[in-house]
Amino acid sequence: MGELLYRTLLLGCIWSCCYGTGLQLKGDFTIYGMFPLHNADQTISAAPCMPDCKQGTDNKHGFHLVQALRYAVKEINNSTGKEKLLPGITLGYQTYDTCSLRASVLATVDLLSQPYNRVDVEPRAAALIGPDSSDYAFTPAAALGAFLLPQISYEASNEMLSNKMLYPAFFRTIPSDKNQVDAMIQILLRFNWTWIALLGSDNSYGQQGMLSLSQQASDYDICIAYQAVIPTLKSGTQQQMRDMVRNIIKTKVNTIVVFSSKRIANGFFPFVIEQNITDKVWIGTEDWSMATLVSGIPGISTIGTVLGVSVQYAPFSGFQDFENQAVSELRDISAVNSSSDMVVPCLQNTDLYTMATKRYSLENYDITSSFNVYKAVYAVAHALRQVLKCDSGQCEKTEVQAGQLLQSLKRVRFTVRNTSVYFDKNGDPATGYDIVTWTWKGKAWSFRVVGAFSPDPPYLQVDLSQIQWTADDSDGTNVPESRCSPECPYGYRQLQVGQHKCCFECMACPASTFLNKTGSTSCQSCAQGQWSPAESEACLNRTVLYLPWDAPLSLALLVLLALTLLLTLGTAALFLRNLTTPVVKSAGGRTCLLMLLSLTAASCSTLCHFGTPSQPACLLKQSLFLFSFTVCLACVTVRSFQVVCIFKWSSKLPRFYETWAKNRGPEMFILVTSVVEFLISVLHVALYTPFPSENHDLYYDSIVLECSNDLSPGAFVEILFVSLLSILCFCLSYVGKDLPANYNEAKCITFSLMICIISWISFFTVQSINRGTVTMALEVAAVLCSVLGILGGYFLPKVYIMLVKSQMNTTAHFQNCIQMYTMTKQ
Repeated sequence: MGELLYRTLLLGCIWSCCYGTGLQLKGDFTIYGMFPLHNADQTISAAPCMPDCKQGTDNKHGFHLVQALRYAVKEINNSTGKEKLLPGITLGYQTYDTCSLRASVLATVDLLSQPYNRVDVEPRAAALIGPDSSDYAFTPAAALGAFLLPQISYEASNEMLSNKMLYPAFFRTIPSDKNQVDAMIQILLRFNWTWIALLGSDNSYGQQGMLSLSQQASDYDICIAYQAVIPTLKSGTQQQMRDMVRNIIKTKVNTIVVFSSKRIANGFFPFVIEQNITDKVWIGTEDWSMATLVSGIPGISTIGTVLGVSVQYAPFSGFQDFENQAVSELRDISAVNSSSDMVVPCLQNTDLYTMATKRYSLENYDITSSFNVYKAVYAVAHALRQVLKCDSGQCEKTEVQAGQLLQSLKRVRFTVRNTSVYFDKNGDPATGYDIVTWTWKGKAWSFRVVGAFSPDPPYLQVDLSQIQWTADDSDGTNVPESRCSPECPYGYRQLQVGQHKCCFECMACPASTFLNKTGSTSCQSCAQGQWSPAESEACLNRTVLYLPWDAPLSLALLVLLALTLLLTLGTAALFLRNLTTPVVKSAGGRTCLLMLLSLTAASCSTLCHFGTPSQPACLLKQSLFLFSFTVCLACVTVRSFQVVCIFKWSSKLPRFYETWAKNRGPEMFILVTSVVEFLISVLHVALYTPFPSENHDLYYDSIVLECSNDLSPGAFVEILFVSLLSILCFCLSYVGKDLPANYNEAKCITFSLMICIISWISFFTVQSINRGTVTMALEVAAVLCSVLGILGGYFLPKVYIMLVKSQMNTTAHFQNCIQMYTMTKQ
């Protein structure tokens, strides 16, 4: 009773507002169609009724869509033989003129209220084809979904319609806007347009697409400088549109994404032309980028480059001929329908015959959408073929439930006109897009396919040579930039300025870091064995610093070492041969051989400084030298002490020297001193074991190969002990500076120790500021200078006497020198 009352009130309202005839064809199964045959005024009426659609302007695009429905139904019904898709079954159709949103709602109510939509009444409802926009599709998708009556839209692309929980019976032959957003993102990335404006029409199509694109943009470092909703053109929205255009100019973007329906885009672009905006890039959706409703706006050729996303074009042969031959058929249909009773005449009163006589041109946009209608009709037919089990050559005359046809539609997979048709789990087709650009020859508009987009996986192919960005750009190379900040060169990182991460300053990467790509906010550190100067895009291998055997400096030091060893061993051989002579006895006798042996060992310690450090070399190079040099210094100290005691302190301390000599004082001093130094060395090695290491911290561009712990407390104690012994030796030598000539080594020993001290002070000074190869060589030189200083100051004068002044190497000469010294003192 409630349904009847509602229907009576609704139809009373309708009859009070509209009148006319309709378009229908009887058949065993009826396919309903919603097509925009007019563009009606969207003003809101105070009364709950809808103005007659015929009061609006003709929509030639909708006319082509209706013809595509008729063409597919006629082709299926008239097929014969093996090509007969539904043998024994005919398809019919009933169309509605959805000239507005209210018309779409009204058509949905009418479709659901008709008694022959019940499965037990002939003819039976098969499916709904349409409507043309997402806004108009939501109401029928929700209503028909409740009854599981299939709906296949040819142009409604809003991705919310893929939600099977809300719209279980909705399918479409146009890709979802999710794929369209992916295509637009890929276009922006392909041309590196990261600073854009985003506009969307004030309907679900535009707002949902704008929301989806804005959410994904940040994932790809695309910044939206300005975002706005384009209202429907009315007297009250004109200033709002002008303000939008001014804001686009203020943001200084060169790329504008317009996610809009063609009707609203048609009202917006005149304001763009009015503000004289040129040389911009406009990225359009499939709904308006190929629509003559937009491309036909006067002066639109001046706005810049238009790149559009378009449903992939497929040749639709025979359709143009069908439309040309449809004039007489539509005249007969109009005559039949004029005598029939229409439940909703304001949706069915279009005089298609009059429209057909106008011979509307068939654009590619019309062909693409018409082919989508054609595929939708064939999808319904194939689903019916499965349900009615027509493979045997004759379809069964069985009752068909709406849910059966819905399940069959989910499984259909067929090829029509070399195009594969099937639906995924969301009811969407697995088709991609063409990428098109507008071209102009004077004021004549045309388009050119410049690429393609495949959704799974996302892949964009664009032929740049086919795009003309400016009037003087013939090969597509002058791609406009749309960035907030210019790209940072390699070696510079981005420092964000403001709220948009696309706006930044370029900061140079510091030393030991690099950056070999653009768009990064942080520099990468070089590997441990590499370095880089500031502003680098790549790292360089660090120089390895050590003292190689074959370096010129090393060869010079090795020659010096060989000469030192030759001189030391030669002196030892000469002293051994003349061990009983007065000169050797006065120099210390057998103690001299111990000194020469220790100097030889100290010289050999320099071999541990060459080549890459090894564990034995690290253990020996410092400890061996310090121990050997300590033994030599101890012998020199004892020698100096003996001479001073004999000639200086014998009369003052006669019993002291006698006790010292009888108790083997010299030997004990040398032994104790050497043992102490040896123990210090052992403790140093045990507590602070040196081992080969790579020092990466001294220089950013070099790696120093060295022994660790070379400046440890243990090493400091070793050096301190040797230093104290050197000072003691120096003091004793200085006290004996006026002794007999043959016993006076004070000047020579003092000179030798001065050379040693100066060489080591020089080394430590250089080492404090440099740890490179030169410093390593200087340490070897300091060791050899210390050895040569003792050898030259203490031993070479004796060698000179033995080899050149042999007359002075006699007992009588030495006794004469002592007598002369005694007489001088007296």
